Amino acid sequence: MLKLKKWKPLLLILPFAAVFYLFQIAPMVWVVINSFIADDEWSFANYVDIADSKFILQGFSNSLWISFWSSIIGLMLAAILVSSLRHLDGKLKRAIIAFTNMSSNFVGVPLAFAFIIILGTNGSVTLLLKEIGLIDGFNLYNRWGLLTLYIYFQIPLGVLLLYPAYDALKQDWYDAAALLGASVWKYWLKIAIPVLSPALLGTFIILFANAIGAYASVYALTSGNYNMVTIRIASLVSGDLFLEPNLAAAISVLLIALLALVTIVNQWLVSRSYRHA
Repeated sequence: MLKLKKWKPLLLILPFAAVFYLFQIAPMVWVVINSFIADDEWSFANYVDIADSKFILQGFSNSLWISFWSSIIGLMLAAILVSSLRHLDGKLKRAIIAFTNMSSNFVGVPLAFAFIIILGTNGSVTLLLKEIGLIDGFNLYNRWGLLTLYIYFQIPLGVLLLYPAYDALKQDWYDAAALLGASVWKYWLKIAIPVLSPALLGTFIILFANAIGAYASVYALTSGNYNMVTIRIASLVSGDLFLEPNLAAAISVLLIALLALVTIVNQWLVSRSYRHA
């Protein structure tokens, strides 16, 4: 009986472990193995093709640019919004958090469709702003339009991730800093941001991974005509002309390695911030 109780937690976790292996570990192993296969032989040809292809490298460049800036801007706006939420009353705060939670799931094709009918070439807001002369030549389907779309779906996720971290800030710290003559900006630079830095770094990494792995929104918005790394992977495994799953696997491995590198750097920075806290 004692042995059964000892092994019961392990038995209960086995279904989760099986699902995790089938949908996470096994596909990743398949991708890594097949990335080194070209013409039914083991080689680095796929990686050489990536290095020699300006088109694929441009896809990485576009993805990194949009992911980085949407994560930075989304993180800044989310931090400001969370700071403001802390000063609201209970009912209004809960309503905004509930709305944020709902909007964080409004992604993919529905989000792209909403942006098209609002900010597209003939979108309602675009036509209104053109009519009053505020904008001229805004294009939702280039990198700046995509950046706007990405920032939109980054903000709710950033708010949900940062909101609990602000519990670490004590009102007494702000009051003490004010009594000592510190301005609001100095309080944030010298006290609040250093305390929040682990949460800010961790949130940035999650936002970056969320952006660089996005596919449905950008595909629905541009019909796959904008060169992003996820678009390139999808076109190589489900395109109408040339199917090259091994090359797609190699691109996926590089994407995984990139995210792993960013995560390792983030953990190193977080550990340093905790040691110096």
